[in-house]
Amino acid sequence: MRAFSTMRALLKLMIVLFAPLAGLFAEGEEKTILFLGDSLTAGYGLDPAQAYPAVLEEKIRDTGLVWQVVNAGVSGETSAGGLRRIDWLLRRKVDILVLELGANDGLRGIPLVVTKSNLQQVIDRARKVHPAVEIVIAGMMVPPNLGPDYSTQFRELLVELAEENQAELIPFLLEGVAGRPELNQSDGIHPTAEGHNIIADTVWETLLPLLRE
Repeated sequence: MRAFSTMRALLKLMIVLFAPLAGLFAEGEEKTILFLGDSLTAGYGLDPAQAYPAVLEEKIRDTGLVWQVVNAGVSGETSAGGLRRIDWLLRRKVDILVLELGANDGLRGIPLVVTKSNLQQVIDRARKVHPAVEIVIAGMMVPPNLGPDYSTQFRELLVELAEENQAELIPFLLEGVAGRPELNQSDGIHPTAEGHNIIADTVWETLLPLLRE
């Protein structure tokens, strides 16, 4: 009986000592950010470690937060391609989805109603599988090749998509990078490693508050 009482006392002591640690382990469970995008997210022409999602992963690590970054960027990807891939990507738990798609649609002159529908379906499927997922939409601009109306409507499409879905919006992913030859590769379209560092800073402003929630 005395041995039983002693054991029970030890168990109580262990609960008191280790209960706070259980909370810490729960808070430290790894969460996931999924970057679904095109060549800008993939880091075209660079080592994957130089692409802005990888740069952001380092920033997150430096803050002491526990997050896994998944770079699902594919060069040449369109909104339709992203829609085809999203179900497979959602097989893992996703806490934040950064949606960086649509630019290639604009370059190909795909009807805006089609682009918006595809992106909306991506968001809908993400929220169906992971109801608590946070959505971040990367704003983008396209050249005025197809006329100023198309370019303006394309930019507004992404803003409307964010508003209608109560998603976070990065106003312009290439802020401070687009149009600067020294920050872009020889094609004038894809950023250099330095350009990706600037993109990471731009995304960080929107992302950090979500990481801390």
